[in-house]
Amino acid sequence: MGCLYRRKDSKYYWAKWYENGRPIQESTGATTRREAERFLKLREGAVAKGAPIPPRLDRIPYEELAQDLRQHYVTTGTRNIKEAESRLAHLDGFFQGYRAVNINPTRITTYIAHRQEKGASNRTINIELALLRRMLRIAHENGKLLRVPRIRMLKEASPRKGFFERDQYEAVRRHLPDDLQVAVAIAYTFGWRVLSEILTLRRRQVDLKAGTLRLDPGTTKTGEGRVVYLTPELRHQLTHQLERVDRLAKKTGQVIPWVFPHLTGRFQGERIKSFRRAWQTACRKAGVPWMLLHDFRRTAVRNLVNAGVPERVAMKITGHKTRSVFDRYHIVSPADLKDASQKLTGTF
Repeated sequence: MGCLYRRKDSKYYWAKWYENGRPIQESTGATTRREAERFLKLREGAVAKGAPIPPRLDRIPYEELAQDLRQHYVTTGTRNIKEAESRLAHLDGFFQGYRAVNINPTRITTYIAHRQEKGASNRTINIELALLRRMLRIAHENGKLLRVPRIRMLKEASPRKGFFERDQYEAVRRHLPDDLQVAVAIAYTFGWRVLSEILTLRRRQVDLKAGTLRLDPGTTKTGEGRVVYLTPELRHQLTHQLERVDRLAKKTGQVIPWVFPHLTGRFQGERIKSFRRAWQTACRKAGVPWMLLHDFRRTAVRNLVNAGVPERVAMKITGHKTRSVFDRYHIVSPADLKDASQKLTGTF
């Protein structure tokens, strides 16, 4: 049996146990007896199983915990690793060089202040804190951390309520080039992300004969694939868009796999990655300079629900994995409230 004791020259509890009859003494890296007892049990458990003795817990670096989290996402597929990396980059930049035992509530509060100074919203910070919490829980499960520090989430602002009424959408669309009109039509109809899901479409993902549009697994934020059936209007628009791409390919002799390549200019034939200036100009001319591309997601959710599409089906179309996130996008407009009042009036 092992035992715990205190040394005058250390603020931590020390543990003593036996391996093959040989006494071993080691700092637990814990300042409370409860945590020290957990440390000792881990050591004795490893000896009983004949497993390798884990490293001293007070020496395990943050980088090892971050790598364990990345490996967890890769092997389980529970999160898109590319999306997680963009969040982990901020955690890595701050906690790099820290030991796991030093990631405590005080240090986490300092991280929050650091991100707020950089202009990150509370929602963005909460997403990063959730990753950190998951990382620390995995470390605890792996015996690399005696306890998971409490992480308090921030109060988030109310979700943005921007969405397009039909006349606003049509006004903006009229001021965009023909190919971009097709891109925003897809966003307006299905709520797909413009930059990462629509502009990245390849021709093989469009099946005009079957009338479908497909996103491959692993290419979306959630990592899940999607298939939607085109409306007659969208099928017509995509037919003309692919004809434009065919004419460009024939003219230049290029093999163009993209649905939305640059049709003119020095990047002709290459995929369009963004159209920020064209978008801002179109919104200004349409009289709605405050609108964002991301507002199409809220718009599509609202339109689908109002059209009577079951919410679980609407979530499949837009790519919302959880009900809580879907609800953030299901915004009720003044027009919706007015329509409800008119319907009620007819019942009295």
